[in-house]
This record gives sequence, C-alpha cells and structure tokens, in this order.
Amino acid sequence: MKVIICGAGQVGSNIARYLATEGNEVTVIDQRPDLVRKISDSLDVQAILGHASHPDVLDQAGAGDAEMIIAVTAADEVNMIACQVAHSLFNVPTKIARVRHQGYLHPMWANLFSREHLPIDVIISPEIEVARAVIRRLQVPGAMDVIPLANDKVRLIGVRCTENTPLVHTPIRQLTKLFPELNLVIVGIVRQDKAMVPTPEDQMLPGDEVYFVIDKEHTERGMVAFGHEEQEARRICILGGGNIGLFLAQQIEDKHLGMKVRVIENDRERAEFVSKSLDHAVVLHGDALDPDMLKEAAVEMAETVVAVTNDDETNILAALLAKRYGAKRTMALINKTSYHPLVGPLGIDVVVSPRAITVSNILQHVRKGRIHAVHSLHEGFGELIEADALETSPLVGKPLKDIKLPHGVLIGAVVRGGSVISPRGSTVMQAKDRIILFAAASAVKKVEKMFSVRLEYF
Repeated sequence: MKVIICGAGQVGSNIARYLATEGNEVTVIDQRPDLVRKISDSLDVQAILGHASHPDVLDQAGAGDAEMIIAVTAADEVNMIACQVAHSLFNVPTKIARVRHQGYLHPMWANLFSREHLPIDVIISPEIEVARAVIRRLQVPGAMDVIPLANDKVRLIGVRCTENTPLVHTPIRQLTKLFPELNLVIVGIVRQDKAMVPTPEDQMLPGDEVYFVIDKEHTERGMVAFGHEEQEARRICILGGGNIGLFLAQQIEDKHLGMKVRVIENDRERAEFVSKSLDHAVVLHGDALDPDMLKEAAVEMAETVVAVTNDDETNILAALLAKRYGAKRTMALINKTSYHPLVGPLGIDVVVSPRAITVSNILQHVRKGRIHAVHSLHEGFGELIEADALETSPLVGKPLKDIKLPHGVLIGAVVRGGSVISPRGSTVMQAKDRIILFAAASAVKKVEKMFSVRLEYF
C-alpha cells in the first residue's frame, strides 16, 4: 500500500515506522529539516522537505497513485487542507486527519467534513480520545489500561503485579484450573520494560505489567484475582484545565458518573472559561505544583488525581506531590516515551500516552480484511485486533488445538451471538464469529491475511 504521512513528529514517525516495517511504500512530508533528516536516516521511507498542504509537494510525494493520506502535522488547518488537496487534485481514496481544536468538532458542525465540503474520512481528536481513555481507567479501579472490544462485551485490561498480587509465581497454564469459570486470557507481559508473548509455562513476577482479555461481566472478578478490590473513585482532582482536562470534566458531568470533580488551572482566563463551561465542578486558579493549592483542592481526600497539563514534567511532579499529600491513585499524561519506564517505580499508578492512543486510532483504518478495531500495545510490541471470521478463514471449522497459529498470536476471546467464549483447545470457531486476538508485531501481516476475503469467496 502506498501511504503519504504529513508530519514527522512523534505520531507521524511512529505510524511511518509501523507501516514501513510491514513493507508498505511510505512517504513522509515535513517542513522541519531536522525531522526530515532524522526520519530519512532511521526508517526505510521517502522523506520530503516541504509544506504538506501544497499541491506541488503532494505531487512530488506521489499523491497521484497513493491509497491513503494521514495528516498529523501540528496545525489542524494544514491537516484539513492537505486532505482537501489530496481529494480534489489527486483523488486519494482514504484521508485521515488529526484535528485538535474542539471548535471544529462540535456536533453542530458535523457536516463540515462531508465529501461535499472538507472530504475527510476519519477525524482523529487526541484530546477527546485521551479523556475517554482516562474515564475507562476510572471505571476499573486498579487498571493501568482498559480497552473495550466487541461493543464492550470484552475488555483488554492492563495491571501491574506486586509482591501482594495473588497470581505471581503461578504458571499461566494453571489459571484455568484455579478459575475455571473466569473467561480470562493473558496475552502480554512487560517485564523490566521488555515485552513478551507468554507461553503456558511462564509465570508472572512482581513488577510485571500484565495485559489480559476478559469477558466484561467478569471484570470485577478478574481484578480481584489480581489483588485489586478498590472502590470506584468518587472524588477526582484534575490538574490542568486545557482541552483534555475540560473534556474529561464535561464527560464526567454528562455521564452522571456520581463523581465530585475539582480542577486546578494555572491560567486565570482559562480557569474562568472552564468554570463557566462546567455545571458542578469546582475550578481553582493556581499552580498544580504549589502544595497550598493541592491542599486547597483537598487532594488528600481524592481517590484519583489526574495530571493532564500540557507539560510532561509538570504532570509527573504534580502526580508525585499529590501522592505524597495523600491521594490514593494518580494518573499522568506523558508524551515522551523515554519517561514511561521511570514513572512506575516512582509511584505513579497510570501513564496515559496520547501518542499511543492516536497511533491505535489510525492503525485500525490502515489494517485490511474484516478488522473492526486495532490497539497498539507497549510501543509497538504488538496489536490487539478485533475481526470477523469469514467462511474462507483458516480459523473456521477446526478445533483451536488443530490450527497452527502464526508465532506470536494468541486468541483472547470469541464473541458469538452476544455470548463471550473463552477459547480452549476444543473450541471450534464459526463463520461470523467476532475474534479478539493479540498479534506480536512480526505476525500482524499474517493475521491480516487470515481475515481477508479470498477471490473464491465471491
């Protein structure tokens, strides 16, 4: 597939890396010489210096026969115009744009991005997606990550193991015997910042980050099995009243989650705007790193403190201060991946990565075959994929124990007729089953083929 990526920042370079390693023909456009040089040196892609929305630059990038354009520059307007030019002049079939300014995304203006106006097929809003990701984590206390699948019938949950986790030092193959009624499959373990696809003989160790797929109805029992019996948070303190902080507070109010919210915002004008935009939340003007401000916000009473300012270092330090002053749980928004291995040992409970969330959103529109959702795990370690089994799929009609799955692929769950089936060796998959599986990065292309329609199907 021939893909043009506009923007060589963190998101653009990550998408380019994913697609280039899978053998796609990728061209990246950016107007910063240092980023163009860096991506050209590190990846097998064509890198072009220029303005991503200019017709001559898109023409040079090969827009005439490109199948997809992904516009993720820092400017919304450049992303939108790049898609418009790609559509009007080069007839590029699929156009994806990152749009951050909430004014463009109000439901009132939904018609803006139709084919007759600004023809963009997929709008990615990191701020909205990050806020939703935070809410999912709030609803499953103790989870580092929560991803809904198959219309939220199945969930991927990430947890961190400690010495007190009941399941540590237990071979994975014994989980079925210990919890025969629990629909839970462990699909990934991150140990000392190295990710691995577990075998039945592997054990979980203190300090491991464990990802498992589970029937939504069994979520609470699954969390108890990992030693998490915390109550859902009722008092939330949000540090930062930017787009993410405001949208998060609005979502909590709109969904009537029964949570009391306090917001700390450092800019007076923005604090007044946030206060007027919310019905019940208490908005405080001040510095999230000021101990007196944290006390005024009553962080010692908060079950969860969420640091979502636009500065990674502020988020890390504010979360650590909040923990020191008595907050039970902290989440920090962190863009720089180099910080991620540090924050767990420091005591921050959850890291929220806008880049990883944006990459996952884009990937599900890149994947081929009958694939409904894709979620990238742990910086490219692998992907959690949700797809429909077709009659022509090699997965259909045989017991799972007789199917030779590609190395690095684990079936996490099967959804059939609204029921969730935990896969066993005797499980026989049927056409139209919704399959939830994990695929290591090296196996993703093989999984795409398993869910592609073959010519003889027609």
